[in-house]
Amino acid sequence: MKNIKYILGVVALSAITFSCSNDDDFTPAPGGGGTTGSDFSGVYMQQDQMARPAVNTVFVSPASKNMFNKTIPSEQNATFQGMFQANLEGLNPAFANPGDSNALGLTSEQFTGLLATDVLTVSLDGPTTFFDGTNVLTGRNLTDDVITVELILIFGGEAGLTNPEFPGLSNDNVDANDKDFLIGFPYLASAW
Repeated sequence: MKNIKYILGVVALSAITFSCSNDDDFTPAPGGGGTTGSDFSGVYMQQDQMARPAVNTVFVSPASKNMFNKTIPSEQNATFQGMFQANLEGLNPAFANPGDSNALGLTSEQFTGLLATDVLTVSLDGPTTFFDGTNVLTGRNLTDDVITVELILIFGGEAGLTNPEFPGLSNDNVDANDKDFLIGFPYLASAW
């Protein structure tokens, strides 16, 4: 019995040893395709852009989505701020009143000027947060309730945090993720 275990062990070890390959010797086949190699030649274009959640979805008119997605951020404000402002004032007519502002004290022109350049800014020397009551758009934590913050800034008016103009439209009522985030990398909760 001892000899059979020894022979089976040698056979298993041999199978493992001889079935391994040295992956750094891999050479893709010409023409690409599948696991034998991929062809990455050609011209590629950006097809979608969404640095801040829901901004593209809400403020870019449907006929302009493709153009917005292909426009580099440094050119977005000049091209799209007027559209953003018209759409914001359509969502919340109070913004069309001269001097009306949101919880940040921004008029519709100022607010949409900030949003039309769709980049996620990150503070290098302060808290990273979408909004924590003091800091605004200095980054984003996984736990930040970004949709509620955006709804407050659109529908909340000047006193959006304490007494929103449109309370039913100023909160998505989703206050937590369905699963707790991990405390270590990759931080996201596992799939259901």
